[in-house]
This record gives sequence, structure tokens and C-alpha cells, in this order.
Amino acid sequence: FACLAWSHSEMRLLYVSEKSQPKPRPPCPWDVPGAVWLAEEDSNEEEEQFLYREDWGEMLTTRSVPVLCTLDMERSSISVLEGIPEHLSPGQALWSPDDRGVVFVGWWHEPFRLGLSACSNRRSGIFHLDLASGNCELLSTEHRAAFSPRLSPDGHHLLYLEGALGGPHRQCLRLCMLSWQTRQIVTVLDVVQEPTEAFSGLYRETLPPRCWAADSRRVVLGTPQRSRTDLLLVDTETATVTNLTAGSPEGCWELLTLQWDLLVATCSAPHRPHSLDTPMVPGVTWKTLTVQPPCSGHSSAGLAAQPFEALLLSPSDSTVPHPLVVCPHGGPHAVFDARWRPGMAALCQLGFAVLLVNYRGSLGFGQASINSLISRVGEQDVADTQLAVEQVLHSEPLDPHRLALLAGSHGAFIALHLLTREPERYRACALRSPVSNLPALLGTSDIPDWRYTSLGLPYSFERVPCTEELAAMLLRSPIAQAAQVRTPVLLCVGARDRRVSPTQALELYRVLRARGVPVRLLWYPEGGHALTGVETEANVFRNCAHWFLQHL
Repeated sequence: FACLAWSHSEMRLLYVSEKSQPKPRPPCPWDVPGAVWLAEEDSNEEEEQFLYREDWGEMLTTRSVPVLCTLDMERSSISVLEGIPEHLSPGQALWSPDDRGVVFVGWWHEPFRLGLSACSNRRSGIFHLDLASGNCELLSTEHRAAFSPRLSPDGHHLLYLEGALGGPHRQCLRLCMLSWQTRQIVTVLDVVQEPTEAFSGLYRETLPPRCWAADSRRVVLGTPQRSRTDLLLVDTETATVTNLTAGSPEGCWELLTLQWDLLVATCSAPHRPHSLDTPMVPGVTWKTLTVQPPCSGHSSAGLAAQPFEALLLSPSDSTVPHPLVVCPHGGPHAVFDARWRPGMAALCQLGFAVLLVNYRGSLGFGQASINSLISRVGEQDVADTQLAVEQVLHSEPLDPHRLALLAGSHGAFIALHLLTREPERYRACALRSPVSNLPALLGTSDIPDWRYTSLGLPYSFERVPCTEELAAMLLRSPIAQAAQVRTPVLLCVGARDRRVSPTQALELYRVLRARGVPVRLLWYPEGGHALTGVETEANVFRNCAHWFLQHL
């Protein structure tokens, strides 16, 4: 929702805030439980005190009813903007070209809110609110997910991202442009089904705050392109794309700002941190591997032939063969781009090689690849990860008898499946916020829709699963095969995780412990799904590294 925008006159500031809620009256010494003599307004406060208030889920638990506000610098006054429809939650606002209105993104929140974080498939639109009349106008196309508006320097065009509703929680997006004068919309860049050498599609959920060139024609943005994140120059008139960073030794570029046609960007690689003129970290080398999956009866010939990628980080010393830590990413619609990850580099300095697997369904490889995973979670993603492991063991100086798994969320779901299918293959496993019991997430996750969509089942807000659907979810769950696990497992969970309830790990912990499998559970009281924060991240890494050193 966040925004902070100066008006063109620089006399007003536009921002988003959480709507104030009535605070309960503090108890008085003479209050008697059940007393009936309270004033009417006090009665209402008592009724509201414990009323459940929805929020927007993981990472947005303090966001429920956002409102747009303006700060008038001359009068030192704050106003809450009126005229925004009740069924919308506003955010990402900016001033219209004449300062007489504001442009904002409105998310539908009826009949109830679904988690927004890492979900670009929620119904939303680009709106214009006229401050004088209070009229609110939808600018973008109906029944889409539209967000991240950016006004051109000359005020003639509004650029924004657009995606489809439902389906994969993240997807390949369109780049759309609206003429401010005529209100006509054109698609500058469409969804890419199959990637080409030149362009793989747009996958970032936000455009850079300053992305327009001075000519109000070209824009610069960063997005995953296979296992890299590159800067692209887009000509909005000719709809052509130029990759500005293709072939550079750094695998991840991000635009910080663009002004007077000068770019300020940050770049990194698995062996080079984000910084100005930073030397390479010693003891780490990396490469990108291409993996070709076999033909499948479930896929068309074109899709079956599409390869995926993996990043291999290796210690640069000569003490081979190295033990290997296998890491399938979470999401599942996410990507391991070739950026600096201090934990992975540290594992290399401890003597481990690390394999980051971008199985089919990852971002950056086209919408067809993303769609290929729908209805095949727990199957295609698991097979792809194992195929990448087999290939790297065949081609690199690695020790096939010292393999470990390190993963989080859906990546942990994949890792658990690998443990059940090859009980003797992996010597150790460390998991963060693991998904282990799909049907149990229906009532505990902020994205219950994904439980249906991931298995190819339709979703609606009033949806209640039938017996056959619950059985299908359980059969696809690692917990159903937990009796096969022999590998020592470390579990790390945040008590405040709204996406994957920590009870998923607790249930698994109890099952493994009852069966005599070495298992340890770390419970972080203030942790969320990603287990972020310096102290938490350091503690998680220390425990995972020690677990691997102990068991490998």
C-alpha cells in the first residue's frame, strides 16, 4: 500500500495510513461485570472491543483499512481523502498531472481479505479520485489485477502492471499504458508464454518509483530473466525491449532511480555483495546449469522440451569432492536469481557446494512454465529437483554420499517429498516454515485459495472442500508418507507465521520424534513466515550450518 508523493507544487504531501479504530475505554474501579447501567456510547465500545478485524495477511498483519491522507504544508493540516468506495482498500497513490486529483490502486476486500504478500493475482484496479467533486473513476480494465502506476514526466501517460485474476499466485505480467487525455489503454508488453533469448517476460510486482526517461517515451525496469535479474530499456512507442545488463558478470541488477537520464543501480552476484566497488568474496565460485527434463505424457511436446536452470555455488579450494546442499526455492512461483545471498556464500566458506534449483514453475521462464506446475505440485517440482541433483553429481566433483537439503515454505514441501522417496539418499535436512499437510492449511493460511489452485481445483470465496478434495490434498502431502523419513531433520518456524502455520512443523516434529528420527524444532516467538531480522536470521543460519556439519 505504501506511498509518499509530493504534489507538483510541492505544497502538499500524499501518503497512506491505517484508519483509526475506536480504542476501548479503560476499565474504571467501579465497573461491575455485567452491569447494565453503561451509557449507550460506552455499550457500543464494549461490544466493539473484541470484534474480529481482518488484516491483509503475512507481512501485512497491521494493515486492515488503509486510507489516503494529505498533509498541507502551508496550513500544517492533515486531511483524510473522501470519495473512495467502501469496498476498496487504497494505496500506491500519486498526484494527477494537474494536482486536482489523485491516482491510486484499489484492492477489492469483499467478501473478505486474502493475503496480498507475493500474490499478484488479487483483484485490483487503477483509479482516479477528483478532489473537488469526489468522483472516483476506474482507469484500468475491469476484473484484472492492476497496480504500480507511474506517471510520465510530461504528464501525458500513465504506466502500470496488469495480471490475471486467480490462478498462480505470481505470474508473468503485462505492461500497460494509459493516455491521460483520451483514457485509452494500450498494451506495451504482453504476457510471454515461451521465453526467447531477447526477452522472458515481466515478473516484478512493482515498477521502480522513477522509471521514466526524460523523453517520456522510454522506461527502465528490472525483472527476472531466467536465473538472472536484468535491467531492461522499454520503448513504449515501438514496444521494443533492450536488455541493458545481459552478459554482465553480475547476475542481479536493480534500478534505484532514474533522473536526468542518469541511472543509479545496484548489482550483485553470488560471490559479490551489493555495494559500491566491492571486491569478490574469496572462496566462492558459481555457474548456471541448464537441466533438460524428459518428455512427459502430461505435457505438450513444446513444453516438455523446455529446460530449467540451477545455480551451483562451489568452494574454490581444491579439497574435492565437496558435500552438496540442495536448495529448491519456496513460492512455488519465485526464483533463485544470481544475487548475493550471504548464507549461501557462508556455506561455501564452510566447505559445502550449494545447488539452487529453479524447477519448472519458477518465475523468469515464461507463463507456460508457471502454468505447467498447476495440478502437479509435489510431482513435477520434486522430479525436477532430483533431476538437477543427478545431473550435477554426474558433471561436478561432488560427494554423492554427503548430500543435504536446505529449504523453506514450498521448497521445504519439495524437500520433505525427497526424504520420503529416497530415505537413504540425504544425510541431513534443515527446513524453515515447512508445508507438510495441505488440507490443514485451508483454515490456517492467509491464502486458502492456493490450496485449491495448486491442485488444479476451482476456488470461490464460499468454497468448502468435499471429501474427495481433502483426500487428494492429503495424498499430495509429505505428512502422509512421514513413516518413510530416516534423515535427521531440523525445523525452524515463526510463531507469527500467517502463511504456513507453525503447527505444520509441530505435527511433523511429533510424528518424526515418535518414530525415533533425529529431529529438532526451533520456535521463534516473534518470527513470521520468512524468519527475517538480523538476530533471527543469524540464529537460523548458525543452527542449520551446525546441523550439516554434525551430520555430514
